[in-house]
Amino acid sequence: MKKQLLLILFILLSPLITIAQKVFSVDYENQADVKVFVVKYENQADLNVFKVKYENQAGDNDGKWFFVNYSNQAKKKIFFVNYENQADLKIYFVDYENQAGWKNKSKIHLMY
Repeated sequence: MKKQLLLILFILLSPLITIAQKVFSVDYENQADVKVFVVKYENQADLNVFKVKYENQAGDNDGKWFFVNYSNQAKKKIFFVNYENQADLKIYFVDYENQAGWKNKSKIHLMY
């Protein structure tokens, strides 16, 4: 009985415990939580982003993003803008996981 109760609590609370940086790219700007611009050079970015292959590899606001298939699975909905001055956040996609992270910590609140 005790194990069943713990299992039920775990199932109910697991969505609250999950803090992975799961993002969804929306089609329209007004659907987004954050507007993002991809810069050409790493030194222009606020955040270096590494796209992970699996959901369980995603980080907790550390630049390791997992792109989900549906908006209701995402922690943040993002919209990729065409111009830098339209963006809330400038990102640079890196090739290696250890390169991911914040360059401009003043914008860290955008992804919480």
